[in-house]
Amino acid sequence: MIVDLPDTTTSKISKKIMALREQGGVIALGRVLTLVVVTRSGLEEEAIEAANEASREHPCRIIVLADAGASAPTRLDAQIRVGGDAGASEVILLRGYGELAEESESLVAALLLPDAPIVAWWPHGAPRNACQTSIGGIAHRRITDSANETDPVAALENIRRTYKAGDTDLAWTRLTNWRIQLAAVLDQVDDSPVTAVAVEGASDSPSTVLLAAWLTLALDVPVTIVADPAGTGIRRVRLTRPGGDIQLFRPGLTIAELTQPGQPAQRISLPRRSLKDCLAEELRRLDPDEVFGEVITMGLPRTNLRSVRPSER
Repeated sequence: MIVDLPDTTTSKISKKIMALREQGGVIALGRVLTLVVVTRSGLEEEAIEAANEASREHPCRIIVLADAGASAPTRLDAQIRVGGDAGASEVILLRGYGELAEESESLVAALLLPDAPIVAWWPHGAPRNACQTSIGGIAHRRITDSANETDPVAALENIRRTYKAGDTDLAWTRLTNWRIQLAAVLDQVDDSPVTAVAVEGASDSPSTVLLAAWLTLALDVPVTIVADPAGTGIRRVRLTRPGGDIQLFRPGLTIAELTQPGQPAQRISLPRRSLKDCLAEELRRLDPDEVFGEVITMGLPRTNLRSVRPSER
C-alpha cells in the first residue's frame, strides 16, 4: 500500500502512520532499527529497493530524505509505503524542497523508532564529514559508498581524514568474499613468507584500493596496484612467495580460479556482490567495524595510489 501526503508536515506523517497501524496496515513490532537514507530526488528508488530486500533479514523503518531542490519554494511531500511495497519494513519517503531540501535531524526526529539504533546511509553524495552531519550525528553507524563518487580515491582519503568509529563504506563490504578466500588460502599454506603482492582491478574501483590497503596492513609487504579499465572490478591478486606464487584470478563476474604451487587449479564461486547483500551485511552489525577503521586509517596511507589517480587514467 502506498499513501501520498503532498505538502505536509512530519506531525501529519506520524499521525498517518499511527492511523495505518490502528487499521492493521502497519505492524510496528519486530522493527530492530531505523535506517535513514540521505539521497537526491530521482536516485531514491534503487536505494529503497535494496533497503526493502535487506529489511527481510533486518525488519526496520526506512526513512528516505530526498533532496528535491533548494531553489524551489519550501515544502515537504511525503509518501508512506507499507505491506508488499515495503518488504519487511515500512518506508517513509520525504521529498524536501527549498529550506527543507537539506538533510536535517528535525525532519526525522518525530519518525524515529523509539529506543532503536539508527543507521545512516548516503548511497550518493557522501558528506565531507559523515559524523558531523545532522543525521550522522545521531546515527550509530554511518554508511557511504565511495564507488558512486566522482573521484572514488579522493572519497576514501576523505573518509580517512574524518574517520570516526561507526563509519564504513560499501566499497569495503564488497570485499568480504575476497578477504575470506585470501585468508583461507594463507591459513593453509606453509610458513614461507609473502614477499610482494599485486592487486589488479578497475581504475574506478575503490574496492581495489581497500583490498591493497588491507593486504599492506595484514602482510606488511609492498603491494602494487595494477589498474585495469574502468568498470571491470577486481580481477586478480598475486602473492609472491619463494616457493611459488599464489594467484586468485576472476576473469569474469562470478567464477575465480585459484592457483598455487604443487596443486591443481581450483574454481571458486566469487560473484560480484549486490547492493542488497552489502547493505544487509552492514545492518547485521551495529558495533564499529574495527578492521575497516584500521585499514582506512593505517593501511591506506601506506598504499601507493599513483596508478589509480583520475589524472592518470
